[in-house]
Amino acid sequence: MEKSKKTVAVIYGGRSGEHEVSLISAASVVRNLDKEKYKVLLIGIDKQGVWYLQNEAELRRCLDGAAALEIQVDETRRISAVCGGGTKETFSTPATGPITVDVVFPVLHGTFGEDGTIQGLFEMVNVPYVGAGVLGSSIGMDKEIAKILWLHAGLPVVPFISVRKLDWASTEKRKQIIERAERDFMYPLFVKPSCAGSSVGASKAPDRPGLEQAVAEALLWDDKVLIEPFVPAREVECSVTGNERPEAYTPGEIIPTHEFYDYEAKYIDPDGAALLIPADLTETEFRTIREIAIKAYKAAELSGLSRIDFFVRKDTREILLNEVNTMPGFTTISMFPKMCEASGLSYPDLLDKLINLAQERHEQRNSRNYSYKNGKY
Repeated sequence: MEKSKKTVAVIYGGRSGEHEVSLISAASVVRNLDKEKYKVLLIGIDKQGVWYLQNEAELRRCLDGAAALEIQVDETRRISAVCGGGTKETFSTPATGPITVDVVFPVLHGTFGEDGTIQGLFEMVNVPYVGAGVLGSSIGMDKEIAKILWLHAGLPVVPFISVRKLDWASTEKRKQIIERAERDFMYPLFVKPSCAGSSVGASKAPDRPGLEQAVAEALLWDDKVLIEPFVPAREVECSVTGNERPEAYTPGEIIPTHEFYDYEAKYIDPDGAALLIPADLTETEFRTIREIAIKAYKAAELSGLSRIDFFVRKDTREILLNEVNTMPGFTTISMFPKMCEASGLSYPDLLDKLINLAQERHEQRNSRNYSYKNGKY
């Protein structure tokens, strides 16, 4: 008797500045899912936030080798309802009626994908989903909050100043912020949105005019930005998977050919960076990075998967936490799956693991008692 396949809904696109990256990541995920184990449904979210169930032709186009998924707009296949009640009939369209789904794989980067919002929807309708939960996603998306928690846990982070949009709009407060940055740090400075990924809106400021311009640019992407010293460091990353017992994999190193590892170097320029896996580190540094990665993962209430990013100072070899990505890139050149593979976990096996972790966490949550019955909880 043929073993029944799990139906996995791969959701991609979304209303973020990383929409195009999601199209590439999701295509890679779809091609690497074991077709003997999973039936794949594609759900594309356009830039206005409209959800469309994709047709078989789009799935075949992807499996035939398309580098990126597209979002085919068909109003009869527009998701008209997200169903709850603990059933597997999770979505519905006019053309298909209710759609049965076993697990959701939201290959969504950035705002409305990694920030806890869509995770909250999946929790409400009681469907298993890959990746961090609501709280972990929110923490991971907000670089300031993540750093505050890591500092509280005694972990080493890059120093920072947090700037709110309202404060920057005040001439007096802006002056105070600039003077503080110049007092506490030295130029060049690094400026980035607190809640954005893929280096979107990030830039290097060589002087005061450059700092003002960099903050203004970052505030286009978020209402809160971070100012940090530009650390002369090597960029090292570490993949982590797991729920209650996270596991860290072989760290890798990013060697950018650009001034820093910006959006273009990550996704547009094929020669934007060299990837070195394993990173050129001592055994002690390997061990320290993996230990810090797991502590950072736990402190930020993460689950499922994350990529923890580090700086290793070139002068002192001090190891500093930079940030976390709760749905890292899954493209053919992305570090997350490559680092797992360097530790012996193949791409298809990694996807199996993430789906199993999603269902494990879902079962654990459903074992709790949320209802008031017979006069008591």
